[in-house]
Amino acid sequence: MFKYVIQLILGFLTLLVSTAISWYEGSGIIDNPFEWKYSTPFSQLFNMEINNGQDISQLDYFVYEAKFQPFFPTIMTVSVIYIFAVLIVFIYQLNRQLSIILSGIISCVGIVSSGIFLNSTTDGGNVFFGITAVGALIFICITISLWYKKNSSFNLQP
Repeated sequence: MFKYVIQLILGFLTLLVSTAISWYEGSGIIDNPFEWKYSTPFSQLFNMEINNGQDISQLDYFVYEAKFQPFFPTIMTVSVIYIFAVLIVFIYQLNRQLSIILSGIISCVGIVSSGIFLNSTTDGGNVFFGITAVGALIFICITISLWYKKNSSFNLQP
C-alpha cells in the first residue's frame, strides 16, 4: 500500500505544480484581446461580458494555455491519467468489480474528451486529442485486462 501512496503523492505534486504554471502562463490572455472571443468558453458559458482582461474567468486561462502552449496542460493531463491508473490498480485489490466499473467510466470520459478535440484547428487541440485518445485506449485496455483477470480466476476454481 505504501508504494501506491508514494505514487499518488508524486502524481498529485506533479499535477499541482503543472496546474500552477499553466494558470500563470495562461493569464497571458489578459493582454491578448483578439483571443477573448475565441478562447473564453467559460466566461461565455457564465454569460460574463468581457470589457477588460480582469473580466475573464480563471478557467479560461487554462483554455488559452492549452491552445497555444500545451506543454504544462499536457503534463496536467498525463498526471491525472496516471493518478487514475494507480487508483484503479489499488482499488482492484480491494474490490475487483468496482475497479472494472470505474476504469470503464474513465475510458468513456476519455473517449468523449477526445471527441471534443477531434477537429481542432490549433496545435494544442491536436495534442490534447492525441493524449485523451491514448488515455482512453489505456483505460479500455485496463478495463478489459481487469475483467479478463477477474473472470479467468473464477473459471480456475473447482
